[in-house]
Amino acid sequence: MPKRILTGTVTSDKNEQTITVSVERRFKHPLLQKTVRKSKKYRAHDADNKFKVGDTVRIEECAPISKTKRWTVVVDATA
Repeated sequence: MPKRILTGTVTSDKNEQTITVSVERRFKHPLLQKTVRKSKKYRAHDADNKFKVGDTVRIEECAPISKTKRWTVVVDATA
């Protein structure tokens, strides 16, 4: 089964080798037929501490690294 890849924005880089990424998804409400925006935060492994707040990054599922980290940074989406 392929690993999921998500694109989001870095919201925190305060922890060592960890970034918090906010991923937004849009969908149509089933009853109101209005476009709804929902966001979810993921903690991702950033081994080189090279990403800063505001960067757009792609993250990929991986084996658990710690209690909360199950994602790793693939590559900078802007590059």
